[in-house]
Amino acid sequence: MSKRLTSSLILFLTLITSACGSPMKTPDIKQNPHPKMRYEITMTIQGAPGPFDSISGFVQYKVSNDRCVPLTPVSGATLPPEKSVPLELSHVSDNVYKGTLYVDLLQDEDYYGLGVCHWAVVAATASLKVKKADFSPDLFAESVLKQASETRYFSKKQFEAVGRGELAPPVVSGVLPAEYRNLKPEWQQDMFSVTLSAKEDFQ
Repeated sequence: MSKRLTSSLILFLTLITSACGSPMKTPDIKQNPHPKMRYEITMTIQGAPGPFDSISGFVQYKVSNDRCVPLTPVSGATLPPEKSVPLELSHVSDNVYKGTLYVDLLQDEDYYGLGVCHWAVVAATASLKVKKADFSPDLFAESVLKQASETRYFSKKQFEAVGRGELAPPVVSGVLPAEYRNLKPEWQQDMFSVTLSAKEDFQ
């Protein structure tokens, strides 16, 4: 192999290694000092066969305009920043919990010199835990902004099996209403529901 070819190969490998080893910088994500777009989130549990070990939640945010984000080395894809923020759900009655979500919680900024990145809500998610299983209903951004509700159905038998220490998936996403309506009556009777709803409460 000639010295020129060897030098070219070394240069090529150096460039590839450098590109692979130069991750995109992590943006300094700040909260909006004066958020105004507040929504009250209500969670209603109906028919659960027992108490949950813990109940919490989180809101997922994501940059909505990809053009403000540089291409990643080698792959050439854009990876918009994401951030999850805890959603505190307070127990207000036997089966009802409430929390507060701000659509404009995160501050839009120019992180990469390619224009301002705009943050948007992806979903509010509840985490209802029984031992190691996480019953996890979502309320997506479209429903939040429309002040609508979303219901998920979960199996009582699965809840009880988890309580006995039997194996279960780490995250249980539940059954959608359309799927629930197609179930046999005896299977419907085995379900409990969790409904998340949003109500505008701007400041």
